[in-house]
Amino acid sequence: MALDETDRRILRVIQRKGRISNSDLSDEVNLSASACHRRVQRLETDGYVKDYVALLDARKLGMPTTVFVEIKLSAQADEVLEAFEKAVARVPDVLECHLMAGTADYILKIVAEDTEDFARIHRQYLTRLPGVAQMQSSFALRTVFKTTALPV
Repeated sequence: MALDETDRRILRVIQRKGRISNSDLSDEVNLSASACHRRVQRLETDGYVKDYVALLDARKLGMPTTVFVEIKLSAQADEVLEAFEKAVARVPDVLECHLMAGTADYILKIVAEDTEDFARIHRQYLTRLPGVAQMQSSFALRTVFKTTALPV
């Protein structure tokens, strides 16, 4: 299904304000409440809207440290990639894992309380990941910009 401009307006609003009422959403996108509700349901059914979540403040929860870890594997065989991906998905501090093209095979985004906590995560989880040949960690000094909103 192709998205029209009204669908795109709905998506722009709900990805910024996930808890907006249907009434307020319909006002923002200039639709009747029933037409707006039908469109949102269709966007959900068709998979454009995957889920609704609350974005938590890592700093207030005591995890202000963000670490990006580049990982090179010992081999590129499917079984090595699969074993790594299964294991890394079980590490609770990993927010994101991306298979990369370039010098690293994977890049991980990890949250921690501080450098000591990251050392614990490194010892307890990262060093035990299967197939890892090399790791390089980079600490974010400050988050300049962060969004979850896609440009629709």
